[in-house]
Amino acid sequence: MAALGRAGRGWARSQPCALALAAALAVCAFYYLGGGGETFSSATRRLRATPPAPAHRHPQHGGGEAAAGGRDLHLLLMFTKAERSPALRGKAQVALRSLLRHGRLGGGDALHLHLVTEGASRDIGLGLLRDLLRGAAFRHQVIVHDVNELTEKLFPIVEAMQKHFSAGSGTYYSDAIFFLSVAMHRIMPKEITQIIQVDLDLKYKTNIRDLFDEFDNFPEGAVIGIAREMQPVYRHTFWQYRRENPQTKVGDPPPDGLPGFNSGVLLLNLEAMRQSKLYNQLLEPAVVQKLTEKYHFKGHLGDQDFFTMVGMEHPELFHVLDCTWNRQLCTWWRDHGYGDVFDQYFQCEGEVKIYHGNCNTPIPED
Repeated sequence: MAALGRAGRGWARSQPCALALAAALAVCAFYYLGGGGETFSSATRRLRATPPAPAHRHPQHGGGEAAAGGRDLHLLLMFTKAERSPALRGKAQVALRSLLRHGRLGGGDALHLHLVTEGASRDIGLGLLRDLLRGAAFRHQVIVHDVNELTEKLFPIVEAMQKHFSAGSGTYYSDAIFFLSVAMHRIMPKEITQIIQVDLDLKYKTNIRDLFDEFDNFPEGAVIGIAREMQPVYRHTFWQYRRENPQTKVGDPPPDGLPGFNSGVLLLNLEAMRQSKLYNQLLEPAVVQKLTEKYHFKGHLGDQDFFTMVGMEHPELFHVLDCTWNRQLCTWWRDHGYGDVFDQYFQCEGEVKIYHGNCNTPIPED
């Protein structure tokens, strides 16, 4: 989505200042350097008063809209900096090829692939999709969103929260794209009521249509479907809150603990997000500030950090996906101070539906 370890947790508890620095640097190193910096665009430009241009649609296979009685399935992927990253292009091929190989849609269903991209990456992404979608046995449509135009819309909404969940000490215009899922309900047209956002370092082992069926399992009040984080990332990040509240479940492993979330696979019920007074209140700068102070939270993972912190306070907003829908493979934290508890977070029973090769971890071959 570098290596900075610790000699042991006993040392860490006795050195709160050092641990605060370690928490910041370790999480940042793991996700930014470990991920190769391949995800989002770093281009910046000044906010303009005029609204951004609409997304560009590339209908294929007899149009792209669902037929009568069918369902429009919206799937969003980030694809930027691909021109300088062969590794990212390779991951995209694995993800899309496996998605299409296992995809079995209903007769009237249509898959709408939303590609968030820019510049040369746009041409690469469209070419890749064109080749892979050739001969697909279901209706589909590719919709291109320019990353800079989305950033213009996002920045006023998420600017205040960026300092709490972004790398560095400042607020940077380009970082807003890391929070797309947080404010997707204010960005996408109201006609789109549900959308799934996924990382590119995935490999699908089952029908993507089944993942959309998870929306039907949302309990009342839930607006987002997301799987738990499968490493002790947030045990580390919440170290001060855990020390001050020794009985807390915050940062503890499943099934009874609150290990935080991983945003590699996100189900966004946009209509529910629009209608939820509670969720929209949580986007307000004063509320975000209050929660970060309560939990002593300083993160570096954008939307994932926001959802994790909010989930500690309001778990009712989330439908927790089974680990098999986002089977994370990274074991970085096992070798960096948490080997004694790592397996409590990492275990996942059941047949894997989606592998997630986070921190450049190889995904098992078929």
